Amino acid sequence: MKRISKVRLESPAKTADWGLAAHRLDTWAIPYGTGPHEEIVLVLGELTANAVRHGHVPGRDFHLLLHVCAPARTARIEVTDTRTERTPPDPAKLHAPGAEATGGRGLLLVAGLATRWGWYIRSDGPGKKVWAECVCATPT
Repeated sequence: MKRISKVRLESPAKTADWGLAAHRLDTWAIPYGTGPHEEIVLVLGELTANAVRHGHVPGRDFHLLLHVCAPARTARIEVTDTRTERTPPDPAKLHAPGAEATGGRGLLLVAGLATRWGWYIRSDGPGKKVWAECVCATPT
């Protein structure tokens, strides 16, 4: 069974938006306090924080789409923003920032927790979509 939750994130995103997604995971049998739940929420938080920091366009909202496919035990997080000129690096070319850098570690965290992730320029409107998939280690 595939479950989909659409959450519209306001600009800037609010903690309540992430809380709603965390609650939705819990109701979809990925319980609070479990490793899969914490990992998915952390990946979701990093992707939405990047959209706030790097994808913000005044007057435009972000979109968060959360899919959970029960048979495959896979959660897919998609965050859409409206900026095309600021794109993440290619997942294969991701590298660690210098020791003194104050940013640049979020996608490393996503790469370490997600089974796979990527991004593409949207064909249905302005901007890009950044996505990540997490396969749950425990049955959902």
